[in-house]
Amino acid sequence: MEIPLFPEQASTLAPSVDHLFYFLLAVGAFFAGIIFLLVFYFAIRYRRRSGDEIPEPPRESLRLEVAWTVIPLILTAIMFGWGAKLYFQGAVAPPGALEIFVVGKQWMWKLQHPEGKREINELHIPVGRPIKLTMTSEDVIHDFFVPAFRIKKDVLPGQYTGLWFEATQTGRYHLFCSQYCGTSHSLMGGWVIVMEPAEYSQWLSGFTPAESMETAGEKLFQQLACATCHLENGSGRGPSLRGLYGKPVELEDGRIVIADEGYIRESILSPAAKIVKGYQPIMPTFRGLVSEEQLLQLIAYIKSLRSPEGKEPEK
Repeated sequence: MEIPLFPEQASTLAPSVDHLFYFLLAVGAFFAGIIFLLVFYFAIRYRRRSGDEIPEPPRESLRLEVAWTVIPLILTAIMFGWGAKLYFQGAVAPPGALEIFVVGKQWMWKLQHPEGKREINELHIPVGRPIKLTMTSEDVIHDFFVPAFRIKKDVLPGQYTGLWFEATQTGRYHLFCSQYCGTSHSLMGGWVIVMEPAEYSQWLSGFTPAESMETAGEKLFQQLACATCHLENGSGRGPSLRGLYGKPVELEDGRIVIADEGYIRESILSPAAKIVKGYQPIMPTFRGLVSEEQLLQLIAYIKSLRSPEGKEPEK
């Protein structure tokens, strides 16, 4: 049975991550080897040869002091810069990425596509297209880890975390939870199935048409009577939500925040935490009234409310 030393590289980010890992491994092995050789050399070269032998006083060397300070400094700076570049490369999804919503729960992964298709412990995606995951947890801290893609991110209760990747070859790849999350932690796994675009479209259309997340969010928006306060023209008791997502919002205390997924979530569950300038703190909390899936549906709907072309959203 062949056991690979490293997982296969199946994403655009995987080769870059591996190159950094190989560099760190090589630097560590080189200095470990040097240290062991010097230990043996000094143990033999400067061993005590008689009981009354008096060793020579140590000699100081400015060049040696500078060398073992500057060389590690340069190497660690290279490691830091290289790692920071990879971190920022993997932090922001490119435009046009397919967004998929993930909810971790003891002990399963619940995933939903924008079209409404739901999956448990499986994720079907097309090859060659960036995939953005917006993730949260219903209970404890989990961790979304796909070794073949070299992606790993904590999934936290009460907030959203995100990551993105682009698969480069079709196949089935293991999905793990790599954060201990309870007695059945080892069972919390699954598969990422990468398909050709045509095959993925056929798979997506091969099920009973599901309600898209935007449509489900819009219905929930109406059911919760959100539309009675958040009028599109901004004349309601709450600010207009059209064109809100991704834009700066001025608060009553003078701060400026970006209306991302976390801000929208907090505004739904803890509306008094950040009051928009010009509005009163009269919005009720919906904590306990909407589930994590419903929160994601509301966010998907609000994100779909684009500003009229060429016109900024009303404040």
